[in-house]
Parts: sequence; structure tokens; C-alpha cells
Amino acid sequence: MTHNATRHPGPRSQPRTMGVEEELLLVDPTSGELVPVGPVVVARDVRTAGTPSDADGADAGTPGHDGADGADRPGTPLETELQQQQVETATPPRTLLTDLVDDLRGLRRRADAAAQEVGARVVALGTSPRPGVPVLTPVTRYRAMAQLMGVTADEQLTCGCHVHVGVESDEEGVAVLDRIRPWLAVLTALSTNSPYWNGADTGYAGYRTQVFQRFPTTGPTDRFGSPEGYHRLVADLLSTGALVDEGMMYFDARLSRSYPTVEVRVADVCLQPEDAVLVAALSRGLVETAAAQWRAGEPADDVPTPLLRMASWRASRSGLTTELVHPVHRRAAPAAEVVQDLVEHVRPALAASGDAPWVEQHVEEVLSRGTGADRQRRVAAATDDDLAAVVRDAVEVTVR
Repeated sequence: MTHNATRHPGPRSQPRTMGVEEELLLVDPTSGELVPVGPVVVARDVRTAGTPSDADGADAGTPGHDGADGADRPGTPLETELQQQQVETATPPRTLLTDLVDDLRGLRRRADAAAQEVGARVVALGTSPRPGVPVLTPVTRYRAMAQLMGVTADEQLTCGCHVHVGVESDEEGVAVLDRIRPWLAVLTALSTNSPYWNGADTGYAGYRTQVFQRFPTTGPTDRFGSPEGYHRLVADLLSTGALVDEGMMYFDARLSRSYPTVEVRVADVCLQPEDAVLVAALSRGLVETAAAQWRAGEPADDVPTPLLRMASWRASRSGLTTELVHPVHRRAAPAAEVVQDLVEHVRPALAASGDAPWVEQHVEEVLSRGTGADRQRRVAAATDDDLAAVVRDAVEVTVR
């Protein structure tokens, strides 16, 4: 069945909005060890902002709102996360990449200022280089998750970067989800920033992906086909009784429960805020490209989900250092080639939004200097594997 212009909206006159959420670790500024002060940090931020916080963790993934906090306090108040060694930030919805860069820098400084009040610092790392025991945030939802998930929740201490991109409807959103699936692993590779786990190098560039995929709903999905197919799957998963709520639909990409957005969830939190914005720009490019394909009646590519899992594993394992699974011909290819092919895939969308020059420049920078994982390993090599030094360096990069 083909789609036609009378059934689907035409091309957008304005760029789609984007919002970015970042999960950050809380660490001792000298030893680099994790410190369980998240609820205190959030409370201090709320006191300063003078606005309420979602302290019970009811919605694990929504973008911030415009206007509440003023230019120096972008986004919503900080929020707690599953473990007390974490906080989460959220930008307002934006259309300009430069605004997102400014927002992320401001939110990181804001979170760090609240953390410093209790002797801690924030750091944008996907996992902690130093070993530590996660401490559950004592709210109803997280207690229920811990009871259901057992050791999977007990050991879960990872930080991701989630990108929300605006869509017109559930129909458009599901059409996008069905068409962006082959490309998401490339975003994982670009963002890899979690090589260490329990004080040791895992051999992975993005070990967060491996840890987070222990949850039963995490990872790539089959094509949904329609909004009805998407919501039917969500209802069937909830009916198993193995999930607390719809917020535990940890698909690589999903429809937001609270906003008219597609949420892309495959990235590690990035060490440098510009890398997070690069992931956001490419995510918006993927969404716009997929929506255009849908409007033109182009069917979604039926890549087998096990192959997508392999692509995700490959991206998590080596980041940009060796090869990735190419989304089109589905064979191993040099990582730089695959990244450049992603840029070419979304180039018309990047050109339409004005993002192309910025994205091209920052893709070249990341390919040249490497990801956060590469920097962490360079610091470790230069300090005789001093993981405290790795964390201290990452703190400075996070907030500078």
C-alpha cells in the first residue's frame, strides 16, 4: 500500500524541535569515587530554582519546557534517577543547535554548582571508572522496579543521553521509528563514553549499552507497522506484569508518553556537550529523512532485528576505532565510512534545517580526536592507569 500527499502532511516549513536529557554521575572531586547525594543535590537545585521537581521519578524521559527558569537556568529542575549517585538534566525544546550547546553547558554548570554545595562534582560518563555500590533512590517507583528486576536493578548505574525530536502525530512517529532503526547503532558508536566497569577496562568503548540491555525491553525493535501495532505491543508487554509502567519501555527509540516526540535512547551521555548536540542533530536529521520517506510512500527497510542487535553490539564494542555494521549493505565497514554515510543519508534534512556545516565540522572533530571512551583511555595510559585521574579529567571537561 502506498501513501499519498492527501493522506499525509507535506514537508515542514520550520525545523523540528529537539530536546536533550543527560544523566550525570556524582563523584568525590579528589578520589573520583561515587557519592550517593542525588536527592540532596536535586533538593538544593529546586530550592534555588523555586520550582517543583518530579521527585518520585514518574516519567523517566521527557524534555524540558521553555521559560520556567530564565536564560541562566535552562530546562526543568534537576531530577533524581534510579540510583542516588546520579542526577538528570533536561533542556527546553529547541530548533537551533547553538541554543542546545548553550543549554547543555548551562545545565551542567547548574548541576555542578548544586553538587559542590555538598562536596561533590558532576561528571558526564556513561559508567563509573571507579568501583562503587549503587544506592537506590528511595521513591515508590524505583523501589517497585528494584523488587521486580532484582540484581539487574541493583547493579544498574549507567548514564545515557536521550534525544526528543518533534513529530506531528503517532502515525508519523511510528513511521519514523520503523525507518530509523538501521541507523541507530551509528549514534551509539559516535557517543561511546563508558569503557570502565568496577574499576577495570571492559574492552568495550560503550559498556553502558551492555549493562542497560539487561532490562527485558531494551534494544532494537521489530517494525511496528502502525500506531495500533505500537500501542498493542506496549499493552501486551505491560500485561505480562513484569514492568512497573510504560516508562520501562526502554526501546532504542520510542514514542514519548508525555510529549509529541520520538525519543532516541541509544547514546551514552557524552563527555563533551558538543558531541551530545551532534547526536541530537543527526537524530533530527534521521527523523526528518524518515518522515519524508513515509510521505513519499517509501516502505521501511525490514532489517532483521537480530542483525540490528549485532550492529548495536559492534558499536558498543569498538566505537569509532575499527569497523561498524553498515546500515545499508549490512556488512562490516570502517567506522569513519559508516559515519560519513549517515551524514550523506540525512544531508537533505541537514541542509533544510541549516545544520549541515555545523554537523560536518563536528563529525570531522569526533573522527579526529575520538569519543569520550578514547579520551578516558588516553588519560589512563598517561597516568599509569590512575582511574581517579580519569574521573578528575572528565569532571573538568564536563563543566568547562
